[in-house]
Amino acid sequence: MRRGTVLVILVVAAVLLPMWFVASQGEPPSEEIEIDQSVNEIRPLDGFVDTPNKLSPSQVGVIVWVALLVLLGVLAGFHRFMNRAARPAGGGGAVTTRNGREAEAAPDGGTVSQSWLVTEDRWIVEYVPSSDAIEGLLAMGLLSVLTVVFAALFTGEYFTLARTQYFGIYAFGMFMSLTGLTVSYYAWFMPHVEVAERREHR
Repeated sequence: MRRGTVLVILVVAAVLLPMWFVASQGEPPSEEIEIDQSVNEIRPLDGFVDTPNKLSPSQVGVIVWVALLVLLGVLAGFHRFMNRAARPAGGGGAVTTRNGREAEAAPDGGTVSQSWLVTEDRWIVEYVPSSDAIEGLLAMGLLSVLTVVFAALFTGEYFTLARTQYFGIYAFGMFMSLTGLTVSYYAWFMPHVEVAERREHR
């Protein structure tokens, strides 16, 4: 782990831990209100992790901050993956234009044509074609299957026990699988285009 990453984690922990300590001094947990199983079979309180029955507004605020920071980390990881993992090392295969009207020949003998991007004051600086690697197809196929599986589990939970924790896990898995599909398509099947534009300061 890089030194910068460790430093960021320590700073975040130094902020969140005192906040959580203060928030934990709030309202005491309340008693569970269970559903009469002789009337209905749903069990929303069942789960695989013991959780408090009630959270104070301060505790909810800290949890929301943690969730937002985790989401930021996930987005940063996806961004790093899209820009590095599935791109040629050192910009291999890149096609660089020398002016705003024409592009050099592509490695496969064709030409790079993005006339809609090019104007007198805007030109293509770098063009990296998509890799179209078999790994991308495999990743998208696996993520498609996972999306369907999590959606089926979510639907099944809705029509059966309706356990809140399982709802959250299945929804999280479904949305992350869909996110992974988008990331995989961008990383392996979208070209990278870098455009420069001349602007006048007025």
